Amino acid sequence: MKSLEHQFSMLVREIRKKYVGNGPKEIKTRIMGPWVISEMKGNLTNVEEFMIHSENGKKMVHEARTTLVKDIYKDKEVVTKLEELVDAKLVTIFTDINLDLDIAMTVYVFNKPIESK
Repeated sequence: MKSLEHQFSMLVREIRKKYVGNGPKEIKTRIMGPWVISEMKGNLTNVEEFMIHSENGKKMVHEARTTLVKDIYKDKEVVTKLEELVDAKLVTIFTDINLDLDIAMTVYVFNKPIESK
């Protein structure tokens, strides 16, 4: 059986693919108490990679990416999948992306410590 961290990473990839059009090339997930932290590399689409060559494009991509990710986790179906996987309620998320490195981090905060299965 796959580790909970691996299962969470695969679920995040599935969700990102559905809502963004492509999933990250690499995801590493760590569980620390009530926090599930996912580090994602290789997030940008070809169009986004082109856009970030200008400051204005960089701002647009950053704003769009962070807003979109936060909006994804307002979808009850998405939240339910995450909560069922870790057997806890999602309280909030924190997310950001470094466009130059093409690395995104999302911290999922749950209502109780997560037990590895």
